[in-house]
Amino acid sequence: MKILVADDEKDIRCAIEQLLARRGHACVLARDGDEALELFERERPDLVILDVVMPGRNGFEACRAIREADARVPVIMLSAKSDIVDKSVGFSVGCDDYVSKPFNKDELLMRVEAGLRRVCASRADAPAASRGRAVVRIRDLEIHFKRNEVRLRGKRVEVTPKEFQILAYLGNHAGVALSTREIIGHVWGDEYVPESASIAVFVRKIRNKIEDDPSKPTYLQTVWRQGYRLGNEGESGFREDQ
Repeated sequence: MKILVADDEKDIRCAIEQLLARRGHACVLARDGDEALELFERERPDLVILDVVMPGRNGFEACRAIREADARVPVIMLSAKSDIVDKSVGFSVGCDDYVSKPFNKDELLMRVEAGLRRVCASRADAPAASRGRAVVRIRDLEIHFKRNEVRLRGKRVEVTPKEFQILAYLGNHAGVALSTREIIGHVWGDEYVPESASIAVFVRKIRNKIEDDPSKPTYLQTVWRQGYRLGNEGESGFREDQ
């Protein structure tokens, strides 16, 4: 698999390249956000690792631009910061995971491999998915699987790739309560611990976008001691996209 690594510190770029090469992956290296975007367009990597603080275009800006071009490629952010505010910014621009510097090599490898497995699974499932359900509708909320699109009362709702994946997973099981661990396992991978991806943060952001009153959700509901549920049992409908 091809992995793009962008970091302004040469030692870190080389260390990650050597680490991934031992697993059989090829790397393309960038020194800043602008070079990362150029390489992304030319090389089309299977996964991207971005440092947050880089000269010129920073990691957050590069991640946002990558997301505009590709909603599916996994993006892992690297940062010396570990506070929740910094992580919240990273997730809001579309990153899939966050690793704080100095990072543990085994942990970084674990997260990279989990991201690449999701890439392979997504590619393998794509033909089958295109023949299956294309749209799920729960009252005025529609999830378009083929388009990676969410609509409320006919108007498009701007969601991040991770928010869409959560909604799509819940939508495929509309009316059924899914645990936090099930959601994390599907969206981030079974190797991730719950702390690495706060579902509650994503749920709050999704509710702010689809609920008339986020404090009293009717679409994305919390089921006490079970998890989260999209809609009520029996009220969802599926159809082929037109």
